[in-house]
Amino acid sequence: MPELPEVETVRDGLARHVLGTVVESVDVRRDYSVRRHAGGPMDFAAQLTGQTLSEAARRGKYLWLTLDGTDDALLGHLGMSGQLLVRTGAGLDVISPHLRVRIGLRSPDGDAMALDFVDQRTFGHLSVCELVPTPDGLPGGAGSQRAALPGAAAHIARDLLDPALAQGTPGRAGLVDAVRRRRTGIKRALLDQSVVSGIGNIYADEALWRAAMHYARPTAALTRAQVAQVLLAAEQVMREALAQGGTSFDALYVNVNGASGYFDRSLNAYGQEGQPCPRCGTPIRRDEFMNRSAFSCPTCQRRPRTPSR
Repeated sequence: MPELPEVETVRDGLARHVLGTVVESVDVRRDYSVRRHAGGPMDFAAQLTGQTLSEAARRGKYLWLTLDGTDDALLGHLGMSGQLLVRTGAGLDVISPHLRVRIGLRSPDGDAMALDFVDQRTFGHLSVCELVPTPDGLPGGAGSQRAALPGAAAHIARDLLDPALAQGTPGRAGLVDAVRRRRTGIKRALLDQSVVSGIGNIYADEALWRAAMHYARPTAALTRAQVAQVLLAAEQVMREALAQGGTSFDALYVNVNGASGYFDRSLNAYGQEGQPCPRCGTPIRRDEFMNRSAFSCPTCQRRPRTPSR
C-alpha cells in the first residue's frame, strides 16, 4: 500500500507536471473508481471538463488538485495499488490494462497530456468534492496555501510532514497529549488517522524500532518525552523514505513519472522476520496485529508485562 512518503512523492510530481493544465476530456473506464463521487461517472466528467488545475495538495494519504476559480477539487486516494501517471508525447499511446480513469489535459504551451489513474486492486478512488474551511484557519495540507480542504478528508488529522502542524491547534505539544489520551497500545495510536494521519503499518514499525519501543506499550503509561521520541522517529523515517523516493515492494507502486521508490532496502524491522536486528543482532520477530503484521526486536523492544487493551 502506498504510504505517506509515496503519496507525497506523487503530490510533488503532480505539482511539477500538471498545474496550469486544462482538463479537455475525462474517460471513466471503470465506474467503481469514481464511486465516491455523488453524481456518478457522467457528472464526474462534466464537473472536471474545462477546469484548470491550480494546486496540488495532500493531507495524510489524501491527494487533491484544486479547480481554479472554484470551491471544488479533484480528490484522490490511492488505496492499495493506485497510481497517478502523467502521460505526454508517445506516452499517450500507453494504455495500462489497469487504467480506470484517463483525464485528458492541455498544457499552458498547448501540448496534449493525460493524467491516468491506474489501479490494479481497485481500492482507490477519485471524486470531485467541495472544499470546506479548515477549523484552525491554516492551509489544508502540504502543498496548499488555501485554508480549506475537501470535505471528504476533513475527518483526518494533520500529518507529521504537514508544515502547518506546528502552527495549528493542538500543534505538536497537543499531539503528544492526544496520543497519551488514546488509552491503547502505541502502535494502534500511531495508526489512528483521527490522531495523526499518514502513518501506516510500515513506518509505524520502523519508528517504534528506532525508538526502541514495543508496539503494545500502553500510551497512558508513556511519558510525554517518550511519546515525543516516537513521533520524532516516525517523522524522521518518513522524511528519509521521502528523500529516497518512498517504499516500493513490487511494480504496483510507482511515482507520477513511473519511477519506483527504493526505501525498502533501508528497512530495519518491517518485513525482516528472522533477520538479525541491526542494533543488537537478535532475530526480528513477526506477530499478528490487527489483521496485519507487527515486526519488532524481542531484545531492543521488550513486550510490556501488562498487555494493552
